[in-house]
Amino acid sequence: MRFLVDNQLPIQLANFLRDRGHDCDHVLDIGLSESDDVTVWSRAVSEGRVLISKDDDFAFLAKRPGDAGQLIWVRLGNCRNPVLIAAFDRTLASIEACLNAGQRIVEVR
Repeated sequence: MRFLVDNQLPIQLANFLRDRGHDCDHVLDIGLSESDDVTVWSRAVSEGRVLISKDDDFAFLAKRPGDAGQLIWVRLGNCRNPVLIAAFDRTLASIEACLNAGQRIVEVR
């Protein structure tokens, strides 16, 4: 799968996903760290990437009629990187199955 990790999530998450064979960029890697939500969302959609973010504004963008983007919405609150990575490690297979089935928004709690 192809992912784009948003600003408020660590580069370690992108590295974790790459280590598991996914094509994953972080907004810092591609010069989007200062971009607004619509720009980040548009880039993810145009490149066929699933956006991973904690920002609930993206949930609104993902729910727009006719929008083709997908979102992994991280709902863990503030946590340390090892807790975040453990949550993705525990749920990655389920996340992938939901996205492959066409689900537009997958929550990680």
